[in-house]
Amino acid sequence: MNNNDFFSSRLSTEPHYFGIGVIGNSIIDTNSEKNKNWYCEILDYQPFSQAIPIKINNDYFEEIPPSKSKNYWRDGVREINKEIYEKILLNSKIQKRKIRLPHLSKEFESEQPWEGLKKVRYTAYYERNPIYRQKALEIHGYTCMACGFNFEKSYGELGKKFIHVHHNKPISQTGRTKINPEKDMSVLCPNCHSMIHRKKNETLSIDELKKIIFNSKN
Repeated sequence: MNNNDFFSSRLSTEPHYFGIGVIGNSIIDTNSEKNKNWYCEILDYQPFSQAIPIKINNDYFEEIPPSKSKNYWRDGVREINKEIYEKILLNSKIQKRKIRLPHLSKEFESEQPWEGLKKVRYTAYYERNPIYRQKALEIHGYTCMACGFNFEKSYGELGKKFIHVHHNKPISQTGRTKINPEKDMSVLCPNCHSMIHRKKNETLSIDELKKIIFNSKN
């Protein structure tokens, strides 16, 4: 409730339930401090038409253990039983329904896994200044600084002025800072950019990636 980034999309200013869905993959946020944060996929999401308060007539929907009476709502993910879920659903006026997903074989109409399910992913991102990006392109050009690949040479007009711009030190670590596009930024093809960030807890330097490329070829 203290994060104002989503204020305009809230159904109420008071604590409330706002929709139902199925939790898909849970993925660690590699940009978070000490990898403590996670984000997840929400499948088959259906928003409520109105906010459902966390309590009605001073009675909470959820059963709050006495040991957690002061900090129960601190946990963003909590387990509830079927009865509580159905009470919330009843107040939302959404009809009870079966959700069919590939891993629920009894509810699945076909043995063939589905594709194309709508997924909603919530995560934090760090704002990037497009001026720095443009300066980096003017300084470094459009040839990958790790492997030497140039899109225009390989794809002609289609590949002209295409390249990824990479922060040599992740801005998730630096936070709000001023950038020197010549020293602090590089240009990389998507393959090399992905390999630099391949390890979850480590960002390779350009020189380290160059050595890996050289050694693999020799």
